[in-house]
Amino acid sequence: MFGGTFRNQGVNFMEAVYAPWRGEYIRSEKPSGCIFCKNSLRSDDYILWEGKSVYVMLNRYPYTCGHLMVIPFRHLGRLEEFTPEEKLETFDLVELAQRVLQAAMKPDGFNVGMNLGRVAGAGVDDHLHVHLVPRWNGDTNFMTVTGETRVISEDLSQTRASLMPLFSHFISPGGPK
Repeated sequence: MFGGTFRNQGVNFMEAVYAPWRGEYIRSEKPSGCIFCKNSLRSDDYILWEGKSVYVMLNRYPYTCGHLMVIPFRHLGRLEEFTPEEKLETFDLVELAQRVLQAAMKPDGFNVGMNLGRVAGAGVDDHLHVHLVPRWNGDTNFMTVTGETRVISEDLSQTRASLMPLFSHFISPGGPK
């Protein structure tokens, strides 16, 4: 059985999804370091584009297909730590990533945002990053609303392969077109 609802006298208490293979991860010693820092735990498998001080990466746990993050190379935890150059390149790359996603996936809209601090929802709260989430009419369907389950329609390696060439296409020698 992969899931089920615990019931007591006809009242639903919570949904449970059984994932026994996660036990090994839960019991294992976790590596120290940052998943976004180049010389630490970062996986280059998800990198789409690297600028001078900022890079674009697929979210390993996407909200929707094409969920990207724009991340400074430096380990910054607060907005005021950005240099003017990092701020400019960050938002230039957010714009570029939006153009790439629009060309490749034709979404109806985008969510763009930052979760500053763990209480605000940041999974990594000590290395700033900007989320860019493509959205389509009807992408919040019964699976998300009633099943509390997201359906990601494409493998991350396929998404990466379709997006990477477009970053080069939209970049001119002097910066984003």
